[in-house]
Amino acid sequence: MARLNLTLPEKILATIKIPVRINDINYGNHLGNHSLVSILHEARMQWLSGGGFSELDIKGSGLIMTELAVEYKAESFYGDVLSIAISVADISRAAFDLYYQVNNQQGKLIAQAKTGMLSYHYEKKAIASLSEDFKIFLLQ
Repeated sequence: MARLNLTLPEKILATIKIPVRINDINYGNHLGNHSLVSILHEARMQWLSGGGFSELDIKGSGLIMTELAVEYKAESFYGDVLSIAISVADISRAAFDLYYQVNNQQGKLIAQAKTGMLSYHYEKKAIASLSEDFKIFLLQ
């Protein structure tokens, strides 16, 4: 079976810290995969908010996720504070890729991930161009 091998961009746009909560722990007594995806979502929302955007408003349209890839590297446990470094690549007229590097408070790599994000007009149910304001935010 071919293994996923993400190559993250070097330039980090933001680093968000999120604690692992007790309800993030699964029956294996570590961070569940569904909870890691939720933590990535929270980090993305905080990053967007810091730029004055949201997933429903990037100045003229919203964002919809078109793909998700996650490489799990190590366990994370209740009480860990995860540091999620966010990077961007492959910006096009209507889409871009976000990369996430997740480390614990000791700097141990927990996971790497990528989400494909598409500018989407929810009311029209159609793909939309990224606004110039949002492109500037992606290129900071």
